[in-house]
Amino acid sequence: MNEDPNNDSNVDLDVYFNFRSPYCYLASKTMFSVFDEYKVNLIWKPFGGWSGRSSPERAKSKIHLVRQDIARSCKKMGIPFTPPPMETDPTMAGLVSFAAENEGLLRPYIVEVMREEWAKGHNIGDKSVLLEVADSIGLATDAVEEACGNSSWVQQLNENWAEAQSKSVIGVPSFTINDQVFWGNDRIDSLKDHLHELKLRDI
Repeated sequence: MNEDPNNDSNVDLDVYFNFRSPYCYLASKTMFSVFDEYKVNLIWKPFGGWSGRSSPERAKSKIHLVRQDIARSCKKMGIPFTPPPMETDPTMAGLVSFAAENEGLLRPYIVEVMREEWAKGHNIGDKSVLLEVADSIGLATDAVEEACGNSSWVQQLNENWAEAQSKSVIGVPSFTINDQVFWGNDRIDSLKDHLHELKLRDI
C-alpha cells in the first residue's frame, strides 16, 4: 500500500461487513461515497453467521434499544426501516456477495440486499429473496446457486472474521487502512477525514 501523495495509485481499504447488522444497512447508504470521492480500492471482507455481531444472548437483551436507535437514524436519513425475522441468517447473502463481486455487481448487490432485508423486512436467509435481488441487478441464477454451495467461500467468510479480529476489529461495519480502524456507520466521516489527510482526494 502506497500513501505517497505524489503517487496516483489507489490504496486498499478493507470493508468488514455482516448483512445481518442494521448498522451495515445504514452504512450501505453512505459508504460508497468514500470510493467515489477518494483514491481507494474496496477490499470486500464479508462475514457470515454471528461474526462481528453481538452474541445471541446479548442480541436478545439489546434488540429493543438497537431498533429504537436504528429507527431514529432511518427517520433522520429519510429511509424506511422494517426489521427482518429474528431467525434471518446472513451467511448465504455473504456467499452470494462474492459472486456479485466477481461479476462487477457488488455495489448494487449490497444496496439491494440491504433494502430487501431492512427496508422491506424480508428474510435474506431465504434463497428466493437473493434470487430476486440477483435478477434485479443482472446476476445470473446459476451464479447464486453455485455461490450458495461454495465451500471455499464459506471458509473465506470465516477467515475474514479471523483476520478482522487480528486487526482489533470488534464489530461491523468496520473499515481499516493500515493500522487505522474505523468502526461504525457513524465513523465514515472520520474515515474520509483520514483519507483527506493522506491526500487521497479524487474529486
